[in-house]
Amino acid sequence: MDRTGNTLDRRDTRPVRIGSVTVGGGAPVAVQSMLSLPSYDIEGSVAQARRLQAAGCELVRAAVPDREAVRLIAALKEALDIPVIADIHFDYRLAIESVAAGADKIRINPGNIGEESRVKAVVEACKARNVPIRVGVNSGSLEKEILKKYGAPTPEALVESALYHAALIERYDYDNLVLALKSSDVARTIASYRLARERCRYPFHLGVTEAGTLRMGMLKSAIGIGSLLCDGIGDTIRVSLTADPVEEVAAARDILRICGLRGGINVVSCPTCGRTRVGLIPLAEKVERALSGIQKDITVAVMGCAVNGPGEAREADIGVACGDGCGLLFQKGEILRKVPEEEILPALLELVEKQ
Repeated sequence: MDRTGNTLDRRDTRPVRIGSVTVGGGAPVAVQSMLSLPSYDIEGSVAQARRLQAAGCELVRAAVPDREAVRLIAALKEALDIPVIADIHFDYRLAIESVAAGADKIRINPGNIGEESRVKAVVEACKARNVPIRVGVNSGSLEKEILKKYGAPTPEALVESALYHAALIERYDYDNLVLALKSSDVARTIASYRLARERCRYPFHLGVTEAGTLRMGMLKSAIGIGSLLCDGIGDTIRVSLTADPVEEVAAARDILRICGLRGGINVVSCPTCGRTRVGLIPLAEKVERALSGIQKDITVAVMGCAVNGPGEAREADIGVACGDGCGLLFQKGEILRKVPEEEILPALLELVEKQ
């Protein structure tokens, strides 16, 4: 159910169990991120993974580029309370060894694994332990034949590739799968998932690949992932940023909250105008920071005008409309009392605590 009280018509998918987390089947959309330190830095990677878990990450992924990196999977499993995903690109033996080391899920692109016997070996290892496989397809890794057929990494090309690889795995009587169809182009990403929506019931891992630095990457991800979530599409998300992965988790949780799929305080504030007589921008920033860790499902308004504020923000649970060096505290549009500017923040936080 979203913040307006409407029930989102989420895509019907089969549930996939990844360790302690269920993805799909109506389960809450899970937040995941990926470790960014070299895989051989076991101590540093474990520390980073713990920070991600503390920030609210629900699935953590680690690259496994060589046999030495398999040690990281075992170390993460011992240190964390959240599921661990092994990311494999070329050597099928690394997928098998990662499963043996305790990985809760394997990410592969079957087209990079090689001949079918290798795909079969990975599937059999996963099947023996009921470890799910994510088929990760993106616009930069499409098969030459599919690229030749479509002339470019179009949405149709991405969907055909993903379903082809899923069929390879299904051939060995295994359908414990999650699909991803990512592009660095936001519109192409959205179109690909929408096209695939009716073609299968596998859960979808959403993301805009190579989204960029903190600012632009968050914008691209918010548009791409958010649009699909509002369509009812998506079962787990990763916001890809060229930044500290803790920022990915924060952004993912914010996107889910904005789409009405997670609780938490929603802060609304006006853009300021010539009527503003207090430092509204720093006030709004302080309010947002102070309320960031609170999980109450309420809306708090910070408005710059004592004349229009309560009316414009009447749908907020509580808020403040600022005047000349003061603020009017209100609740559900009804004015409670006036406080001086320096008391606005503590007074507002006190109101939040009472909700």
